Amino acid sequence: MKIKVGDNVKILTGKDKGKTGMITKTLKKENRVIVEGINVVKKHVKPNGMNQTGGIIEMNAPIHVSNVKKIEVTSKKETKKAKKD
Repeated sequence: MKIKVGDNVKILTGKDKGKTGMITKTLKKENRVIVEGINVVKKHVKPNGMNQTGGIIEMNAPIHVSNVKKIEVTSKKETKKAKKD
């Protein structure tokens, strides 16, 4: 993967298409990334030692790396690969 933690990316497909965010975690074996504020899902959690009350929590779900595109921080433009002749 050419995308790493801290990179700003634009979402290309899915319910959050067109939004931008920063990568917080990469899952290299599954070719997925977790983007801050993107693909937020609700998860039902039972009470346990860390969460005494349980309930519904919101968390960021992973998104496939092919559905994101790295953007430059300085100019906010999308990067393009140069054509080789």
